[in-house]
Amino acid sequence: MEEMIVFGHKSPDTDTICSAIVMSDLQGKLGKKVKAVRLGELNKETEYALKYLNVEKPEIISEVENGQEVILVDHNEFSQSANNIENAKIKMVVDHHRICDFQTAEPLYYRAEPVGCTCTVLYKLYKENNVEVSEKMAGLMLSAIISDTLLLKSPTKTDEDEKAVKELAQIANLDYQTYGLEMLKAGTDLSDFSAKELIGLDCKECALSDKKAKIAQVNTADINDMMTRKAEIEETMKKDIEENGLDLFVFVITDIINSNSQAIVHGKETAIFEKGFNKKLEDNTAFLPGVVSRKKQILPVLQENA
Repeated sequence: MEEMIVFGHKSPDTDTICSAIVMSDLQGKLGKKVKAVRLGELNKETEYALKYLNVEKPEIISEVENGQEVILVDHNEFSQSANNIENAKIKMVVDHHRICDFQTAEPLYYRAEPVGCTCTVLYKLYKENNVEVSEKMAGLMLSAIISDTLLLKSPTKTDEDEKAVKELAQIANLDYQTYGLEMLKAGTDLSDFSAKELIGLDCKECALSDKKAKIAQVNTADINDMMTRKAEIEETMKKDIEENGLDLFVFVITDIINSNSQAIVHGKETAIFEKGFNKKLEDNTAFLPGVVSRKKQILPVLQENA
């Protein structure tokens, strides 16, 4: 039996890593040979979750071979996927994002739902296939949902996410409030990251009409602390814009305690941001009260005003 590989998007977050591991477990219990891999380095939040749950991190890869059978989780856009993905055999996709820049040569299983986290969908798949969820897998899915919904405080959270969190917390034998806050806080320690690492930790490239853009996001417990590094972050953003031909780069610093964000914005198309959020950038920055979700509160605004 040929081994398939399963992976999430580049610049992996907790949902991407946990979804790959969980999908590998689920498919293995259904009789298939699947290996979880990753496309980038782990962030500290994900490292905390894997260490706490005693789960090994997946092997890292950068590209797939021609004809390699793959499963995609937590993404579908080729620009966010492994190099050479267009020449792979995509057998399955499980996701919670919009469908964009995606086509295959053969039929496949595709499952995408408008929920806050891919692991919410994966939890459903365990139930639908009558597969028992182990304590460890429950902990991974719980971690992912907490991460993507900011402990159920993000506007991306749905009733299904909340129901899954409560059920998975029981299976994992975890107090999700206590564990979740500690996990999120672990991800806010960014002191030893370079500016280049900061803008790449959770960064997604996207198309805004005919414009090329990137939106990067980091979580913190203190926006002011992160803003002390504004100058070096801006210089690194400018280099990235030049090297990758970007029209817009939005770097979002999100306060997980107070549910607000500060944006640093550069590029020749900053007017898209100003129009969308009805804010005049001051020193290339803007405060966004109540904004915590890139997917639901930032990307759609930029797309509508591009």
